[in-house]
Amino acid sequence: MPRADQVLEPTSDPAWVLEQVGYDALRDSSRQSRFTVSNGFLGVRGGRTVNRQLHGLGTPYMLVAGLFETIGTDQPIPGLVQVPSWLRAHLSTPAGVPALHSDDSHIHRRTLDLRRGVLLTEGRLSSPSGLVISVRVLRLVSMSDRSSGLQLIQFEIEAGAGEVTLQTGFDGLDFGLNVDRLDEDRGVWHTTRLSHRLAIADLATLTLDGATIEANSLGPFSRAWKWHARAGQILWFERMVAVACSSRDVDPIQAVETSLHKSRTLGSRNCVSRHEAAWTERWRCSDVRVEGDPGAQQALRFACYHLNGAADPGNEYVSIAARGLTGNDYHGHVFWDTEIFLLPFYSLTWPEAARVLLMYRFHTLDQARAKARRLGYRGALYAWESADTGAEATPEHAIAADRQVVDILCGTLEQHIGADVAYAVWQYWQATGDEAFLRDAGAEILLESGRFWSSRAILEGDGLCHIQQVIGPDEYHERVDDNAYTNVMARWTIRRAIETATLLRSRWPECWSVLAGRLVIDDSELAQWSTVADTIVTGLDVATGLYEQFGGFFGLDPIDLSQYAGPSVPIDVVLGRERTAASQIVKQADVVALLALLPDEFDASTAAVNFDYYEPRCSHGSSLSRTMHALAAARMGSSSVALSFFRESAEIDLGDTKVAVDGGIHMAALGGSWLTAIFGFAGLSLLPAGLGFEPQLPSGWESLSFSVQWRGRQLSISIRQSDGTLDATLDAGEPMLIVLCGKQHEISRAGETRTFSSRR
Repeated sequence: MPRADQVLEPTSDPAWVLEQVGYDALRDSSRQSRFTVSNGFLGVRGGRTVNRQLHGLGTPYMLVAGLFETIGTDQPIPGLVQVPSWLRAHLSTPAGVPALHSDDSHIHRRTLDLRRGVLLTEGRLSSPSGLVISVRVLRLVSMSDRSSGLQLIQFEIEAGAGEVTLQTGFDGLDFGLNVDRLDEDRGVWHTTRLSHRLAIADLATLTLDGATIEANSLGPFSRAWKWHARAGQILWFERMVAVACSSRDVDPIQAVETSLHKSRTLGSRNCVSRHEAAWTERWRCSDVRVEGDPGAQQALRFACYHLNGAADPGNEYVSIAARGLTGNDYHGHVFWDTEIFLLPFYSLTWPEAARVLLMYRFHTLDQARAKARRLGYRGALYAWESADTGAEATPEHAIAADRQVVDILCGTLEQHIGADVAYAVWQYWQATGDEAFLRDAGAEILLESGRFWSSRAILEGDGLCHIQQVIGPDEYHERVDDNAYTNVMARWTIRRAIETATLLRSRWPECWSVLAGRLVIDDSELAQWSTVADTIVTGLDVATGLYEQFGGFFGLDPIDLSQYAGPSVPIDVVLGRERTAASQIVKQADVVALLALLPDEFDASTAAVNFDYYEPRCSHGSSLSRTMHALAAARMGSSSVALSFFRESAEIDLGDTKVAVDGGIHMAALGGSWLTAIFGFAGLSLLPAGLGFEPQLPSGWESLSFSVQWRGRQLSISIRQSDGTLDATLDAGEPMLIVLCGKQHEISRAGETRTFSSRR
């Protein structure tokens, strides 16, 4: 068990910490996103809490996964609500509030300890009477008990003497939620929408030299302690909090009582130890180590930290929003980001988390069926923006960057989400071999997705099937026909649905009989699906190898983006929406996304000609874009190009040159960093009998090491640049194959390490 003062010390290895010194009002909101602590259920932004109002610092608000309330009146949509923040602490003296002098602002330090999953802050307060108090704070939301949070504050009296009052409390007790009950240390709220209930309980103590100072209650969750301060005193403030939401089988009031009792029994240091042990296990399974490139190392650790903190493997009824629990941009809605950019990380490092994220899609399948019916199609089409129920939550209108009111068509036309979910289901099945999931949930998602696309693609006079009036990933172009990404992914989905039907019929015939009967699928329908897949338009020009992004794209204005390299505003603001739509400027990876996600569908020359054509036309108007270009380039062997995109993507959340993350960090960009390193530079692929690797490390990367799980095995991989070797250790599980640059190798027993050469 760590000593009390040890818990306030960050990890000594600088590769495991993210640090910021001083205060910058312009950047603080983005930094609060960056320094968020989260555990998949609770997310608390990284703002300062002690005497923060003196310096204009915003409240470090908290978000709870799945707690949605209807927002807006003209177009009511569900949005994550900010819940009461439990972190406020305020010191004062009779002579006046201790104030941080402006010339001491450099003393304030904020440190995110990635290894331990804690936020540490420190600073110094002083009063006109000469009282000087140093403050050190630890904040965490527990990875071992997701309903609990902990705040530890050490006050050290460095100089002076006098009466001091510490007042603590919650912020936002009546913000966004309806109050049912507010007691001294218990609170219950409910939402108007669906009547979700939230309960919070806390326990706070202040000790001096081991003796407890009695508190005066000032109201709900508000307390005050007074003492006579003198130089040399060290005081400890501890606040434990428990949070619970209503669910199908849990009373939130009873849940917080149980959680708080558990924390009280363990004590704060044991709570910290268990939290750190849980993070140690997560890092054992998911750490990525890069030698020779400190910037890449920091980016990957930062990405894995937030990815690990975004998932809750115990809840099948929530998913991960575009900004996780680090901010409320996009109202906490779930997009295709989760399945395409995040699921690979979880499938290969945390299968339990991947499974519940896909079960969220299974539980919302009826809403996907309803959307498909509403649009006139069969099968299931998932919401473009999804909240708690899975109903379509995309706003109908928005204010564009040029301040114009624009219609949002994504909720009806950006339909590739139906293939993206199927892609994640199939990839999870290939990575885990989870037969129960496939039989009980995954197969139904795949079959209903295949059915949708088979009804969506219409046979026309040319003898081919077309998908008209959609929006592809490139959202600058709306109502297009035969978008290459949509059509190719639709074809892929239909074929996986047919493959699933064949697999169920042969391996689990009784399961197939029940499911086919319930869904009313027969052989004639499966044959129709096959015909659609074989005749769907892809946009491929066989003469050039180019895929036309959509019908008519090649005839649009080929504007040279290099002429607009200066402005930092989106290109559609610079040129206007109409001119952008009439051009070949692409918002984000579209055809390039196909190269990244379905590399087996393209030979090397086809991949190269399409990347070379579309890359200069992409304005990267989405945070998802650069990481997809990085993955595609890495898989093609263009490591230097991939590394450049990798760095640019990492800067979105780690750089301070733009205030880009006020509303939360970009989860998809973080997932894409991991994808680029593992599927790109390490060249990992999922094979029927094992894992394949085609390593191509970028210049400067001396080695790349990581852990993955595959079908019940735990595997450690280390790739060295100098001698072109790959070390593979089977940490646990049955024998398996490693296919390195086309050559098969077997690891025959757990604990065995084998070294292979990747040089041909």
